[in-house]
Amino acid sequence: MTVHFIGAGPGAPDLITVRGMRLIERCPVCLYAGSLVPEEIVAAAPADARVLDTAPMTLDEIIAEIETAHAEGFDVARVHSGDPSIYGATAEQMRRLDDLGIDYDVTPGVPAFAAAAAELATELTLPEIAQTIILTRTTMKASAMPEGEDLERLGATGATLAIHLSVRNLRHVERALTPHYGADCPTVVVYRATWPDQKIVRGTLSDIAQKVRAEKITRTALVLVGQVFAAKGFRDSALYDAAHQHILRHRKTKKKVV
Repeated sequence: MTVHFIGAGPGAPDLITVRGMRLIERCPVCLYAGSLVPEEIVAAAPADARVLDTAPMTLDEIIAEIETAHAEGFDVARVHSGDPSIYGATAEQMRRLDDLGIDYDVTPGVPAFAAAAAELATELTLPEIAQTIILTRTTMKASAMPEGEDLERLGATGATLAIHLSVRNLRHVERALTPHYGADCPTVVVYRATWPDQKIVRGTLSDIAQKVRAEKITRTALVLVGQVFAAKGFRDSALYDAAHQHILRHRKTKKKVV
């Protein structure tokens, strides 16, 4: 018996991996985060499968369901939104399973920041503009940020920022980042990326809070900050430059005319 932690992707049902979907199709037990995982995905579970929405459940209740499945020899599809490695609360479940001696594995999924970039048709790393992406959040009702990971310090890097779980904290985002990025730095809020009711709000650090308030967005949104979201005159990368040599492409030389 194995518990399969599966990343269901950001919202669109067809953005789950083939591996993830095949696991769901064969597992007799399916536990899924109902507030963030589309019903179409878990509808692929076997007709007689035990399918439970874990949104209203506690950690103890979730583990109890897994223990029951383990006793019956039933594999479990534990379906999380996005990718299980980012703000997925999977580590605490894995710790419990380790203590119980229950096997598990992980199938990655498309994370929200990648889906948002795709919807924006924007590359998050551009030559000489930004070559680093920082995934972070701010302190609100969840656990406090560790020392040294405050937004003011991360903003000093000038990297492209993907700020999770912070759409209701935009005034703090503005105050923390304006000294580093400038008030006119491009800022984008993507609400429910790839879902049918997706919304994209574009602005700057100075006006994004007002624009988001007007759209009445209060949850399930990603805040993106960085110059890449408005960059136009960036240089081409070296990857496809004719003058750039690498192991798969040698510089072309003109044949000598005799």
